Parts: sequence; structure tokens; C-alpha cells
Amino acid sequence: MVIDRGVHEVSGTDIAGILDEAGRNDVPLFVLSTAGRTDQEAFFGAVRETLPLDPPLGTFRMVWDALSDSVWGGLHALNSPRAVIVWPDTRPVAGAEGDFAIALSILRDLIATLAEARYTGGRPTQVSVYVAPAPDGAQTGLAEG
Repeated sequence: MVIDRGVHEVSGTDIAGILDEAGRNDVPLFVLSTAGRTDQEAFFGAVRETLPLDPPLGTFRMVWDALSDSVWGGLHALNSPRAVIVWPDTRPVAGAEGDFAIALSILRDLIATLAEARYTGGRPTQVSVYVAPAPDGAQTGLAEG
């Protein structure tokens, strides 16, 4: 399996290959678990528990811009040329489709800006995000990119 920069929707059966490939190549790997939810609260909780954050996220407020800045800083501080984020249990929650779209938008923006030498002081990080629906969930409708 080739790990490509960008956000990719994959099947749950592809996750093991992605984890193996990241491990074989010593690529920092982060697995977000939202227990099948994609609302803001679940996403913030998974990010706080899993991703490197710099500066740390406060626990009382859920502000999308603060989350984006914190994850960007944390991934950049890894000093790694690559990183992989796997979100294997997504299932868009009725009424939270907007939260899911915002989360994906933030991930896409992180991927784009962390890849740019001009934003990273000459130390870009190629970030790959793999999103898979929960086993009993429908496809997310996410286009690769």
C-alpha cells in the first residue's frame, strides 16, 4: 500500500495495510476514534486524546480555529517529514453533518499548509489522512483529495 498525501476515504479492510505501511516506514501514526460519531464533541475528544497538540487545547471550549492551530503546531513539532492520521470509525451523525464537513475541511487545510516550505520554516510535513466508515455505517461521501 502506498501512503499518499491528502484525505482519502477507504474501506475498513484497508486500514490494516495502512497501519502496516506506516509502521514499516517509521511514519508517525495517529488513530482517531470517535466511536462511530462525527459530531464536534466526539471529534474534539478524539483529537485531544490522540494527536500531538501545540499549544494544548483547553478542555472547556470547542473552537474550530483553536483546534486547527493546535493540531498544526503539534504535527509540525514532530519534526517528521511525514505523518499519517487514520479515522476508522466515521459515521456521519444526523444533524452533525456540518461538524463532519468542518472537521474534514480542517484536515485538508492542515495537509495543504504543512506541505508548504514557506509556512513551515523549510520543514514541510506530508500528512496523509485515511477515513473509513464504521462497520455498520454508510459511506461518508467524502471525495479523495
